[in-house]
Amino acid sequence: MRQGSLALLLHAHLPWVRHPEHEEFLEEDWLFEAITECYIPLLKILRRMVADKVPAKITFTLTPTLCAMLRDPLLQSRAERYLERGCELAAMEVDRTSRDEPLQHIARHYQAAFGEALRFYRDEIRCDIVGSFAQLQKDGILEIITCAATHGFLPLMEAVPEAMRAQILIGRDSHRECFGVDPAGIWLPECGYVPQIDSILQEANIRWFVVDAHGLMYGEPRPRFAIYAPYFTPAGPAVFGRDRESSKQVWSAREGYPGDPAYRDFYRDIGMDLPEDYLHTVLPATGHRRNTGIKYHRITGSPHKEVYNRAWAMAAADHHAGDFLNARIGQIEHLCQNLPVEPIVLSPFDAELFGHWWYEGPEFLDLFLRKAAYDQKTFRLTTPSDYLHKNPTQQMVCPSPSSWGNKGYSEVWLDHCNSWIYPHLHAAARRMTQAARQHAKTRSAFTDRTLKQLARELLLAQSSDWAFLMKTGTAVDYATRRTNEHLLRFTRLWEMLESGQPDGALLAACEERDNLFPNVNWKHYL
Repeated sequence: MRQGSLALLLHAHLPWVRHPEHEEFLEEDWLFEAITECYIPLLKILRRMVADKVPAKITFTLTPTLCAMLRDPLLQSRAERYLERGCELAAMEVDRTSRDEPLQHIARHYQAAFGEALRFYRDEIRCDIVGSFAQLQKDGILEIITCAATHGFLPLMEAVPEAMRAQILIGRDSHRECFGVDPAGIWLPECGYVPQIDSILQEANIRWFVVDAHGLMYGEPRPRFAIYAPYFTPAGPAVFGRDRESSKQVWSAREGYPGDPAYRDFYRDIGMDLPEDYLHTVLPATGHRRNTGIKYHRITGSPHKEVYNRAWAMAAADHHAGDFLNARIGQIEHLCQNLPVEPIVLSPFDAELFGHWWYEGPEFLDLFLRKAAYDQKTFRLTTPSDYLHKNPTQQMVCPSPSSWGNKGYSEVWLDHCNSWIYPHLHAAARRMTQAARQHAKTRSAFTDRTLKQLARELLLAQSSDWAFLMKTGTAVDYATRRTNEHLLRFTRLWEMLESGQPDGALLAACEERDNLFPNVNWKHYL
C-alpha cells in the first residue's frame, strides 16, 4: 500500500511585551501563561517521546520575539515568580475547598501542576525553554523554523520592500543566534504572502514556506495536485498549502474538539470569581482582575457550568485523538488512490491552542502522535524539509497574494480601525532605509548603536499583533499605545541622528526598554 505524509506544524508566537519600568505589568502575563500552560507541557511530552523512542516528527515555529522574551533574564525571573504565586494560590485553594470534594480534587490537581511546572522550569531546564527546544531538534523529533523578526504582516510592506527584506533577514539572523543553525523553513506572519517575498527568501537561503489553501489554488499555473504537494516558486523556495480539513477539525469554534463539553472552560477563572481581598494575599493589587490559571468548570454547553472532571476530559482527549487519526487515515488513503505522487497533508496550528486555550491540548497531541506512530501504516509523520529531501522534483507555481486571516487577504490588518498606522510605518521605514544608506560606512560606535535602536523601534512598531488587537477589540488601548510609543521613539532617535546632536541618555533609555536583538544588523535595510 502506498503511503502518504502528514506534517503537523505548531506556530509559537507572542508579541514583545517587556516593561522593566513597572514591577508588575498585566500584559506580561501573556508570556507567563503560555510558559506554564503550553510550552512546559509540550516540552515534557516531547521529551518523553524521545525517551520512549517514539518515531514521531513535528515542525515548530519559535518566533524571534518569543525567543527574545524566553531568553530575557528579567522575564525569566518574573516567570519564576508567576509560578511561585501559582503554587501559593493553589495551596490556598486546597485549604479553601477542603469540604467540597469535587473542587478539592481539582485544586489538588492544580497544586501538583504548578509545583511540577516550577520544578521543571527552575531546576530541570534552568529557565532555558529555547535551549530545551533546541535539544529536541538535535534529538530529531522537532524541526524548528523561523518567522519574520517581529511578526510584521509582510504584504502591507510592499510600499517599502527594504522593510520586508529586513524583517525576514533579521528573523533568520535571530534564529541562527538562538539555535546555531540556519532555518530551512519560515512561517510567514499570518501566512501573508505576495510574490515579492520569494526572492527575499532565496537570498536568506530559506527553502520553504506555507500559504493558505487559496494562495496555492489561485496560483499560476494551477497546481496539478492541489494543496497535497509542495511547489517551487520562480525564485526557488518551495511553498506548501495549509490543509483546511484537518485544521477545521481541531480549532473550528463550532465543530472543533476544544469545544467539547467535557473540556475545561477557559473563561471561568477564580481570578474573576473570588473576592479580591482573598486573591490579593498572593496576587498584587494592580487595579485589574487577572487570570490565575485555576479554573474549576467545564464547558458544559449551557449557561450553568458544571464542575470540571479531569478523568472525563482525558477520556475525551483520547477519543478525539483516535477520531483525528481515523480522519487523517481516510483522507490520506483517498489521496493516495487519486494522486500519482506521495501526498502530503500539512496541518498548522497556533501552538498556544495546545494547553493555554485548550487545556487538554498537550495530552491530545501526545496521544495522537503515539497512535499515528504505532497504530496505522497509511501515512508517516514528517516535516516539510524531510518531504522535500525525499521528493526533490516538483511543479513550479507562482502563488497568489493571500493570508489565513478572515476572508483570506489583508482585511484583518487593514481596516478602518487600524489603517491609520500604515502611513506612519511607511514613513519610518523610508527614513530607516535613508539613514542606513547615509551612514553605511560609519565608524562611530554611537551612530551604530543609534541605527541598531532605530531598527528595533521600527521592527516593534511593525508587529502584526498591534493591528490585530485593534481589529478584534481586545487590548485596543495597549496596542495603540505600543504602536505610538515605538514610532515616537523612532522619530526622536532619527531626529537626533539627522541633527548630529547625540543624546546619550535618550539612546540608553530606549536600549534599556527595548533590548531585543542585541546584534541586530541594520545594514539589512541597505
